[in-house]
Amino acid sequence: MPADYHSHTPLCKHAVGQPEEYVEAAVAAGLSEYGISDHAPCRPEPFDEWRMLERDLPEYFDWILRAKTAAGSRLNIRAGLECDWIKGCENFIAGLSAKYPWDYLIGSVHYLGDWDFDNPKWLGKWAETDVEAVWGEYWQTYAEMAESGLFDILAHPDLVKKFAYAPAGDLDRFYEPVIEAIAANGSVIELNTAGWHKPCAEAYPAPRFLELACSAGIGLVISSDAHAPQELGRDFAKARRLATDAGFRETQIFNQRRRSSEQIRG
Repeated sequence: MPADYHSHTPLCKHAVGQPEEYVEAAVAAGLSEYGISDHAPCRPEPFDEWRMLERDLPEYFDWILRAKTAAGSRLNIRAGLECDWIKGCENFIAGLSAKYPWDYLIGSVHYLGDWDFDNPKWLGKWAETDVEAVWGEYWQTYAEMAESGLFDILAHPDLVKKFAYAPAGDLDRFYEPVIEAIAANGSVIELNTAGWHKPCAEAYPAPRFLELACSAGIGLVISSDAHAPQELGRDFAKARRLATDAGFRETQIFNQRRRSSEQIRG
């Protein structure tokens, strides 16, 4: 099984489990590596109700150490953060990157202005909005995140579809400029299996986006976005088939922010 680099801890206030439980679940799932990448702090604090605070970072570092101790020689544990791309965040994220010997940083877009558009709390806003305009703003923001060069992995590329709102017509008009930006700046995208368990009922990103990414030479990781131990490696067999159907033959491995690859098997 590929590495699973996108997972959370209770410090984000919407995940459960202990590091030892995640390690045992990762071993049982046959993952090649288990990566920890909880929602990074944002300023001003408290920024929202679903991320750790800066004062939680020492506890987060302890979580990572506990996972490494529990894994021993059975499994590589990798350390990361999922950082929200928000206008003006560059210096803060650069500061976070210096606080620990991270193996990777994940960039994600959850906010358009002050709207965390994937939060079920604000679902009603989708019925009142111009979906075409929201998608345009989302993908422009995603391209800016790729162009920043701050991140090793770009999370759930089409998260904007979570509640099954999408514009009519050929979506390549949104995908192609973003693919170009990602390819030019060398980040890897993730195939995130959590989308199969959301209203959109489709992995992030859509098969067409994966095909374009593969054709552009963009690297791939497969991620569960686990918020509980039993979610690690969830739907990875299905995800491997989706990736290979799009043309991918390998996924990426990260160690101290250096990349290597492993073959997709099965």
